[in-house]
Amino acid sequence: MSTSMTGTAGRSEFKPALWTSGDWNAFFGFGTNILVNMLVLTGLLRFVLKMPDSLVFGRILPALGLMMCLSTFYYAFLAYRLAQKTGRSDVCALPSGVSVPHMFIVTFVIMLPITLKTGDPIKGWSAGLVWVFFQSFILMIGGFIAPYIRKITPRAALLGTLAGVSVTFIAMRPALEMYMTPQIGLICFAIILVSWFGGVKYPRGIPAGLVAIAAGMIIAWGSNLFGLGLGGLSLKGVGDAFANFGFSVPIPAVGQVFSGFEFLGIILVTAIPFGIYDLVEAMDNVESAEAAGDEYPTTRVLTADGVVSLIGCLMGNPFINAVYIGHPGWKAMGGRIGYSAATGIMVVVLSWFGIISVLLALVPVVAISPILLYIGMLIGAQAFQTTPARHAPAIVLAFTPHLAAWAKLQIDTMLASTMTAAQSVGGLAADKVGEVKAAAIAALPQQGVIYHGLEVMGGGSILAGLVLGAIAVFVIERDFLKASAFALAGAVMTYFGFMHGEAVGIGGGLGVTPGVALAYVVMAAGLFALSRSVGSVAYSSHPEMPIAAPAE
Repeated sequence: MSTSMTGTAGRSEFKPALWTSGDWNAFFGFGTNILVNMLVLTGLLRFVLKMPDSLVFGRILPALGLMMCLSTFYYAFLAYRLAQKTGRSDVCALPSGVSVPHMFIVTFVIMLPITLKTGDPIKGWSAGLVWVFFQSFILMIGGFIAPYIRKITPRAALLGTLAGVSVTFIAMRPALEMYMTPQIGLICFAIILVSWFGGVKYPRGIPAGLVAIAAGMIIAWGSNLFGLGLGGLSLKGVGDAFANFGFSVPIPAVGQVFSGFEFLGIILVTAIPFGIYDLVEAMDNVESAEAAGDEYPTTRVLTADGVVSLIGCLMGNPFINAVYIGHPGWKAMGGRIGYSAATGIMVVVLSWFGIISVLLALVPVVAISPILLYIGMLIGAQAFQTTPARHAPAIVLAFTPHLAAWAKLQIDTMLASTMTAAQSVGGLAADKVGEVKAAAIAALPQQGVIYHGLEVMGGGSILAGLVLGAIAVFVIERDFLKASAFALAGAVMTYFGFMHGEAVGIGGGLGVTPGVALAYVVMAAGLFALSRSVGSVAYSSHPEMPIAAPAE
């Protein structure tokens, strides 16, 4: 008894280090990840939504900076408490920031249509604020339900669908960008690869992320001396960027939030399903952190995301906060507690002083892309490394909806740009665009592209991947009763369009995709009958597994 009490006392008196040498690596890696997202977000606001710089740099970015600073400080605090409680010095804070998928959804599905319809970007901004307002409450309420969902869902399903997102929507774009400018991209990737996977240390302990960015800048600016222009940087661009220098602090935007309620019907159609998406994604990322050795309370994580998103919304930020994919990656780099808080300070400085545009003019984005590819590689690998080997087929199955969603996105983007080009070059009449696009999609199966299959399978991909992965795990373990339950859950979510559908509703009473919903019901019935006829072995969703040790 005395030994136990002594051990407990020792843990309670343990003072975790607020900063370690590994935090530099994680700070430069995660900080550049956040920077890229902020640069993309700024570009969407200025060039897609055509919002005035006074609104972007004077209202939205300062509120965004406040939200992300609160988030990163809170997760640094949670990491400190976990390290203190367990007496461990290797605890890594959860990464967080503006949700990247939602960044594009709120821009193209909410703010852009309303801006085009009204001709007023301020109304588009107000609609975006209302969208986040509802998302925040969905997260806060869902935070109390999510732990139960996580408890009954196999790790292979949670990490498999997360890996699918990571490989397709996180890793593919930076990988393609690297090969568009390989003189910078591949060299920076090699610098990161040999350090973060190969264990090579650079002189004086300089972080690999900083070495890669510096090398990218040297190549990009040096290429200008020979007229090559690699990376697209120029002195004129730097000069223009200084025009946005200044100091702006967040100002309450409660009036703008409530003025956006006139668009409530349009907003709720996407706010509800994407609120569910947030719940599942946050659960996946908490599961990912636990697989890497750091166990965080799911309810606190989701509630925190909802609270800081609500604060940001009421101050004028139309983008939601989320726990990021990548905790094992930052931990593998040596990140602990300090990197999270340091990133929060960095974001406030960048957003309140208008420095973002200057950095975009100085650093080639392709030099940062390899860091995102590294994160995608690590998360994809983690799904296989921290689950039983026999569950590998279930992980691959969980990938497939994300592959479908990614492929459909590429086709949709190509078709949209083709229609725009046809209008400007070929004189395609505006009233014929829809017909031409429909005809092009109808012709795709003849060329071997099953577009409708991509559309159905990729709808609600994160939920679809989770359900399919869970069914496969329980079938592998011969727990047919639980497999049946997940198939039935898939049927219900498909009926209402949360899975395998492009919209939420009941589709005239028969469901959004009734054929798929019925197929899930039949599958559920068959698995239930199988559990009764041949028996069903009770399987624990989270058996004890050795934790993968990331390379330092």
